[in-house]
Amino acid sequence: MPEMDAVQLRLLQEVAGLHDIPEGAYNLRANGQSVGRNTTANIDIQTKKEASGIDIHIKSGTKKESVHIPVVLSQSGLKETVYNDFYVGDDCDVLIVAGCGIDNCGTQDSEHDGIHRFFIGKNSKIRYVEKHYGSGDGSGKRILDPVTEAYIDEGSTMEMEMVQIKGVDSTKRTTIAQLKKDAKLVVRERLMTHGQQSAESIYKVTLSEDGSSADVVSRSVARDESFQKLDLCIIGDAQCSGHTECDSIIMDKGRILAVPSLEANSTEAQLVHEAAIGKIAGEQLIKLMTLGLTEQEAEEQIINGFLK
Repeated sequence: MPEMDAVQLRLLQEVAGLHDIPEGAYNLRANGQSVGRNTTANIDIQTKKEASGIDIHIKSGTKKESVHIPVVLSQSGLKETVYNDFYVGDDCDVLIVAGCGIDNCGTQDSEHDGIHRFFIGKNSKIRYVEKHYGSGDGSGKRILDPVTEAYIDEGSTMEMEMVQIKGVDSTKRTTIAQLKKDAKLVVRERLMTHGQQSAESIYKVTLSEDGSSADVVSRSVARDESFQKLDLCIIGDAQCSGHTECDSIIMDKGRILAVPSLEANSTEAQLVHEAAIGKIAGEQLIKLMTLGLTEQEAEEQIINGFLK
Protein backbone atom coordinates (compact mmCIF):
# COMPACT_ATOMS: atom_id res chain seq x y z
CA MET A 1 0.00 0.00 0.00
CA PRO A 2 1.54 3.39 -1.01
CA GLU A 3 2.53 5.95 1.58
CA MET A 4 1.43 9.58 1.60
CA ASP A 5 4.00 12.25 0.77
CA ALA A 6 4.44 15.62 2.48
CA VAL A 7 1.97 17.46 0.20
CA GLN A 8 -0.70 14.84 0.71
CA LEU A 9 -0.19 14.86 4.46
CA ARG A 10 -0.61 18.65 4.50
CA LEU A 11 -3.87 18.33 2.55
CA LEU A 12 -5.04 15.66 4.96
CA GLN A 13 -4.50 18.01 7.88
CA GLU A 14 -6.39 20.81 6.12
CA VAL A 15 -9.52 18.82 5.26
CA ALA A 16 -9.72 16.38 8.17
CA GLY A 17 -7.62 17.91 10.95
CA LEU A 18 -5.41 14.82 10.99
CA HIS A 19 -1.71 14.95 11.84
CA ASP A 20 -1.48 11.17 12.06
CA ILE A 21 -3.54 8.05 11.46
CA PRO A 22 -6.91 8.55 13.23
CA GLU A 23 -8.40 6.33 15.87
CA GLY A 24 -11.42 4.25 15.00
CA ALA A 25 -12.63 3.42 11.52
CA TYR A 26 -11.07 5.15 8.52
CA ASN A 27 -10.49 4.96 4.78
CA LEU A 28 -7.76 7.23 3.42
CA ARG A 29 -7.54 7.87 -0.32
CA ALA A 30 -4.77 9.65 -2.28
CA ASN A 31 -4.52 10.15 -6.05
CA GLY A 32 -7.21 7.58 -6.76
CA GLN A 33 -5.77 4.84 -4.55
CA SER A 34 -6.45 3.55 -1.07
CA VAL A 35 -3.58 4.39 1.29
CA GLY A 36 -5.05 3.11 4.53
CA ARG A 37 -8.13 1.47 6.01
CA ASN A 38 -9.28 0.30 9.41
CA THR A 39 -12.54 -1.20 10.61
CA THR A 40 -13.84 -1.74 14.13
CA ALA A 41 -16.19 -4.19 15.79
CA ASN A 42 -19.08 -1.80 15.12
CA ILE A 43 -18.07 -0.09 11.87
CA ASP A 44 -17.27 -2.07 8.75
CA ILE A 45 -15.88 -0.59 5.50
CA GLN A 46 -16.01 -2.57 2.28
CA THR A 47 -14.89 -1.73 -1.26
CA LYS A 48 -17.73 -1.50 -3.75
CA LYS A 49 -17.73 -4.14 -6.47
CA GLU A 50 -19.86 -2.36 -9.06
CA ALA A 51 -18.33 1.14 -8.84
CA SER A 52 -15.46 3.13 -7.38
CA GLY A 53 -16.17 3.76 -3.71
CA ILE A 54 -16.96 2.14 -0.39
CA ASP A 55 -19.89 0.92 1.72
CA ILE A 56 -19.81 1.82 5.42
CA HIS A 57 -22.02 -0.21 7.75
CA ILE A 58 -22.53 1.11 11.30
CA LYS A 59 -24.17 -1.32 13.71
CA SER A 60 -27.20 -0.33 15.78
CA GLY A 61 -26.25 1.01 19.19
CA THR A 62 -22.83 2.31 18.12
CA LYS A 63 -21.96 5.38 20.18
CA LYS A 64 -18.98 7.72 20.57
CA GLU A 65 -17.17 6.31 17.55
CA SER A 66 -15.90 8.02 14.40
CA VAL A 67 -15.35 7.37 10.72
CA HIS A 68 -12.79 9.34 8.68
CA ILE A 69 -12.92 9.09 4.87
CA PRO A 70 -10.87 12.04 3.49
CA VAL A 71 -9.54 12.21 -0.07
CA VAL A 72 -6.46 14.09 -1.30
CA LEU A 73 -5.23 14.74 -4.84
CA SER A 74 -1.75 16.01 -5.72
CA GLN A 75 -1.56 14.75 -9.31
CA SER A 76 -2.44 17.32 -11.98
CA GLY A 77 -5.01 16.11 -14.51
CA LEU A 78 -6.52 13.43 -12.27
CA LYS A 79 -10.34 13.27 -12.38
CA GLU A 80 -12.42 10.81 -10.41
CA THR A 81 -15.94 10.15 -9.15
CA VAL A 82 -16.35 8.09 -5.98
CA TYR A 83 -19.59 6.62 -4.60
CA ASN A 84 -19.75 6.14 -0.83
CA ASP A 85 -22.84 4.75 0.93
CA PHE A 86 -23.39 4.90 4.70
CA TYR A 87 -25.81 2.48 6.36
CA VAL A 88 -26.41 3.66 9.93
CA GLY A 89 -28.39 1.49 12.34
CA ASP A 90 -30.77 2.54 15.12
CA ASP A 91 -29.72 4.34 18.32
CA CYS A 92 -26.28 5.41 17.09
CA ASP A 93 -24.18 8.49 17.92
CA VAL A 94 -21.31 8.77 15.43
CA LEU A 95 -18.99 11.40 13.94
CA ILE A 96 -18.24 11.13 10.21
CA VAL A 97 -15.42 13.26 8.73
CA ALA A 98 -15.09 13.49 4.96
CA GLY A 99 -13.71 16.21 2.68
CA CYS A 100 -11.27 16.60 -0.17
CA GLY A 101 -8.06 18.55 -0.67
CA ILE A 102 -6.55 19.19 -4.11
CA ASP A 103 -3.02 20.51 -4.73
CA ASN A 104 -2.57 21.29 -8.42
CA CYS A 105 0.78 22.62 -9.60
CA GLY A 106 0.28 21.59 -13.22
CA THR A 107 -1.56 22.80 -16.31
CA GLN A 108 -4.36 20.23 -16.40
CA ASP A 109 -7.57 20.42 -14.36
CA SER A 110 -7.91 18.14 -11.33
CA GLU A 111 -11.36 17.07 -10.12
CA HIS A 112 -12.88 14.93 -7.40
CA ASP A 113 -16.61 14.31 -7.14
CA GLY A 114 -17.75 12.48 -4.01
CA ILE A 115 -21.28 11.05 -4.17
CA HIS A 116 -22.32 10.28 -0.58
CA ARG A 117 -25.59 8.64 0.45
CA PHE A 118 -26.72 8.26 4.06
CA PHE A 119 -29.39 5.79 5.14
CA ILE A 120 -29.93 6.62 8.81
CA GLY A 121 -32.00 4.40 11.10
CA LYS A 122 -34.26 5.43 13.95
CA ASN A 123 -33.27 7.56 16.96
CA SER A 124 -29.69 8.06 15.81
CA LYS A 125 -27.48 11.13 15.84
CA ILE A 126 -24.94 11.74 13.07
CA ARG A 127 -22.49 14.64 12.92
CA TYR A 128 -21.06 14.97 9.42
CA VAL A 129 -18.13 17.26 8.59
CA GLU A 130 -17.14 17.89 4.96
CA LYS A 131 -14.34 20.33 4.15
CA HIS A 132 -12.96 21.35 0.76
CA TYR A 133 -9.55 22.91 0.24
CA GLY A 134 -7.35 23.77 -2.73
CA SER A 135 -3.72 24.81 -3.17
CA GLY A 136 -0.95 24.81 -5.77
CA ASP A 137 0.43 27.42 -8.18
CA GLY A 138 -0.38 25.66 -11.46
CA SER A 139 -2.79 26.98 -14.10
CA GLY A 140 -4.90 23.81 -13.92
CA LYS A 141 -8.17 24.19 -12.04
CA ARG A 142 -9.18 22.53 -8.77
CA ILE A 143 -12.76 21.29 -9.20
CA LEU A 144 -15.09 19.70 -6.64
CA ASP A 145 -18.71 18.76 -7.43
CA PRO A 146 -19.96 16.72 -4.45
CA VAL A 147 -23.45 15.28 -3.99
CA THR A 148 -24.86 14.38 -0.57
CA GLU A 149 -28.12 12.49 -0.08
CA ALA A 150 -29.54 11.89 3.40
CA TYR A 151 -32.54 9.69 4.19
CA ILE A 152 -33.29 10.23 7.87
CA ASP A 153 -35.66 7.89 9.72
CA GLU A 154 -37.91 8.58 12.71
CA GLY A 155 -36.44 10.50 15.64
CA SER A 156 -32.96 10.82 14.15
CA THR A 157 -30.80 13.95 13.86
CA MET A 158 -28.15 14.79 11.30
CA GLU A 159 -25.86 17.78 11.82
CA MET A 160 -23.85 18.81 8.77
CA GLU A 161 -20.85 21.15 8.75
CA MET A 162 -19.97 22.08 5.16
CA VAL A 163 -16.83 24.22 4.75
CA GLN A 164 -14.98 25.64 1.75
CA ILE A 165 -12.71 28.57 2.56
CA LYS A 166 -9.74 28.50 0.19
CA GLY A 167 -8.37 27.48 -3.16
CA VAL A 168 -11.23 25.72 -4.98
CA ASP A 169 -11.73 27.14 -8.48
CA SER A 170 -15.11 25.64 -9.25
CA THR A 171 -17.63 23.77 -7.14
CA LYS A 172 -21.24 22.70 -7.32
CA ARG A 173 -22.39 21.21 -4.03
CA THR A 174 -25.76 19.45 -4.15
CA THR A 175 -27.46 18.27 -0.97
CA ILE A 176 -30.75 16.37 -0.93
CA ALA A 177 -32.48 15.22 2.26
CA GLN A 178 -35.74 13.46 3.14
CA LEU A 179 -36.93 13.40 6.74
CA LYS A 180 -39.46 11.15 8.45
CA LYS A 181 -41.43 11.64 11.68
CA ASP A 182 -39.63 13.76 14.32
CA ALA A 183 -36.38 13.69 12.33
CA LYS A 184 -34.14 16.77 12.35
CA LEU A 185 -31.57 18.23 9.97
CA VAL A 186 -29.16 21.04 10.92
CA VAL A 187 -26.80 22.47 8.27
CA ARG A 188 -24.08 25.06 8.81
CA GLU A 189 -22.29 26.03 5.62
CA ARG A 190 -19.25 28.34 5.43
CA LEU A 191 -17.99 29.44 2.04
CA MET A 192 -15.44 31.90 0.70
CA THR A 193 -14.50 32.51 -2.94
CA HIS A 194 -11.86 34.77 -4.45
CA GLY A 195 -10.18 35.50 -7.77
CA GLN A 196 -12.25 34.07 -10.65
CA GLN A 197 -13.70 31.24 -8.58
CA SER A 198 -17.32 30.12 -8.80
CA ALA A 199 -19.36 28.21 -6.25
CA GLU A 200 -22.92 26.91 -6.31
CA SER A 201 -24.66 25.46 -3.25
CA ILE A 202 -27.95 23.63 -3.79
CA TYR A 203 -30.06 22.30 -0.91
CA LYS A 204 -33.38 20.53 -1.37
CA VAL A 205 -34.86 19.30 1.91
CA THR A 206 -38.20 17.49 2.09
CA LEU A 207 -39.99 17.33 5.44
CA SER A 208 -42.19 14.34 4.75
CA GLU A 209 -43.81 13.53 8.10
CA ASP A 210 -45.14 15.19 11.24
CA GLY A 211 -42.59 16.60 13.66
CA SER A 212 -39.76 16.78 11.15
CA SER A 213 -37.64 19.95 11.06
CA ALA A 214 -34.74 21.55 9.20
CA ASP A 215 -32.48 24.52 9.87
CA VAL A 216 -30.21 25.34 6.92
CA VAL A 217 -27.85 28.31 7.33
CA SER A 218 -25.23 29.43 4.80
CA ARG A 219 -22.63 32.12 5.52
CA SER A 220 -20.44 33.22 2.65
CA VAL A 221 -17.92 35.82 1.46
CA ALA A 222 -17.37 36.64 -2.23
CA ARG A 223 -14.11 38.51 -2.95
CA ASP A 224 -12.35 39.82 -6.09
CA GLU A 225 -14.35 38.78 -9.18
CA SER A 226 -15.74 35.51 -7.84
CA PHE A 227 -19.35 34.34 -8.16
CA GLN A 228 -21.64 32.45 -5.80
CA LYS A 229 -25.12 31.02 -6.18
CA LEU A 230 -26.95 29.90 -3.04
CA ASP A 231 -30.11 27.87 -3.79
CA LEU A 232 -31.79 26.74 -0.57
CA CYS A 233 -35.19 25.01 -0.76
CA ILE A 234 -37.34 23.42 1.94
CA ILE A 235 -40.49 21.46 1.10
CA GLY A 236 -43.04 20.90 3.87
CA ASP A 237 -45.42 17.99 3.28
CA ALA A 238 -46.70 17.62 6.87
CA GLN A 239 -46.87 19.28 10.29
CA CYS A 240 -43.25 20.41 10.27
CA SER A 241 -40.94 23.39 10.72
CA GLY A 242 -38.24 24.64 8.37
CA HIS A 243 -35.84 27.58 8.25
CA THR A 244 -33.30 28.65 5.64
CA GLU A 245 -30.88 31.57 5.90
CA CYS A 246 -28.35 33.02 3.45
CA ASP A 247 -26.06 35.62 5.04
CA SER A 248 -23.36 36.94 2.71
CA ILE A 249 -20.61 39.56 2.54
CA ILE A 250 -19.80 40.91 -0.91
CA MET A 251 -16.45 42.59 -1.64
CA ASP A 252 -14.52 44.07 -4.58
CA LYS A 253 -16.28 42.98 -7.81
CA GLY A 254 -17.78 39.80 -6.40
CA ARG A 255 -21.27 38.62 -7.34
CA ILE A 256 -23.80 36.70 -5.25
CA LEU A 257 -27.17 35.25 -6.23
CA ALA A 258 -29.31 34.05 -3.30
CA VAL A 259 -32.36 31.95 -4.18
CA PRO A 260 -34.08 30.82 -0.96
CA SER A 261 -37.38 29.04 -1.63
CA LEU A 262 -40.15 27.38 0.35
CA GLU A 263 -42.85 24.95 -0.74
CA ALA A 264 -45.72 24.19 1.64
CA ASN A 265 -47.98 21.25 0.80
CA SER A 266 -49.71 21.16 4.18
CA THR A 267 -51.57 23.81 6.19
CA GLU A 268 -49.55 22.63 9.20
CA ALA A 269 -46.16 23.38 7.64
CA GLN A 270 -44.32 26.32 9.20
CA LEU A 271 -41.54 27.51 6.91
CA VAL A 272 -39.34 30.63 7.06
CA HIS A 273 -36.53 31.93 4.90
CA GLU A 274 -34.08 34.83 5.27
CA ALA A 275 -31.52 36.29 2.89
CA ALA A 276 -29.08 39.17 3.40
CA ILE A 277 -26.21 40.38 1.20
CA GLY A 278 -24.08 43.41 2.06
CA LYS A 279 -20.61 44.84 2.38
CA ILE A 280 -18.53 45.15 5.53
CA ALA A 281 -19.83 48.06 7.56
CA GLY A 282 -17.51 51.06 7.66
CA GLU A 283 -17.97 51.53 11.39
CA GLN A 284 -16.71 47.99 12.00
CA LEU A 285 -13.52 48.74 10.09
CA ILE A 286 -13.01 52.08 11.85
CA LYS A 287 -13.47 50.54 15.28
CA LEU A 288 -10.82 47.88 14.64
CA MET A 289 -8.44 50.35 12.99
CA THR A 290 -8.57 52.57 16.07
CA LEU A 291 -7.16 49.57 17.95
CA GLY A 292 -4.07 49.61 15.71
CA LEU A 293 -5.05 47.27 12.86
CA THR A 294 -4.54 48.18 9.22
CA GLU A 295 -7.62 48.22 6.99
CA GLN A 296 -6.63 44.86 5.49
CA GLU A 297 -6.05 43.32 8.92
CA ALA A 298 -9.42 44.66 10.10
CA GLU A 299 -11.17 43.17 7.06
CA GLU A 300 -9.55 39.78 7.65
CA GLN A 301 -10.55 39.78 11.32
CA ILE A 302 -14.16 40.62 10.47
CA ILE A 303 -14.30 37.90 7.81
CA ASN A 304 -12.75 35.29 10.10
CA GLY A 305 -15.28 36.09 12.80
CA PHE A 306 -18.15 36.02 10.30
CA LEU A 307 -17.17 32.58 8.97
CA LYS A 308 -16.58 30.96 12.36
